[in-house]
Amino acid sequence: MTTETVEAPRSAQKARRSTNLEKWGWIYMRVSGVVLVVLIFGHLFVNLVAGEGVSAIDFAFVAGKWADPFYVVWDTLLLWLALIHGANGMRTIINDYAYRPLLRRLLQLALLGSTVVLLILGTLVIYTFDPCPVGADPSLLPSFCGAGQ
Repeated sequence: MTTETVEAPRSAQKARRSTNLEKWGWIYMRVSGVVLVVLIFGHLFVNLVAGEGVSAIDFAFVAGKWADPFYVVWDTLLLWLALIHGANGMRTIINDYAYRPLLRRLLQLALLGSTVVLLILGTLVIYTFDPCPVGADPSLLPSFCGAGQ
């Protein structure tokens, strides 16, 4: 009786040599999901339970929160993790349901573009937010901004 070895398929050889992006996407979804649960419930607690409830959320409330670097980092993490988590989920849906390669590629590029634009704009809003800009028309500023600015 002779024993012959069957050579591994090319796809298995390629998988051993390259990074498995699907595996890392799967791991990211699980880890970011757990972190997002903590961030979201913390966000809801601070905004709705710890203060005066939803009636207290206004421009001054956000300005006060974003004056503290802790909340700037908290909201930045929430923005980035949630957007990338959602985009990764949409990418999976596109891969599952877009059968034509050109359509799949176009949808993935549109998803990537919109995700990048939203991440940039959201991050800019968080880090450049100034409730009392110097030289602004005093009639347009909130009441908590000093008149001497």
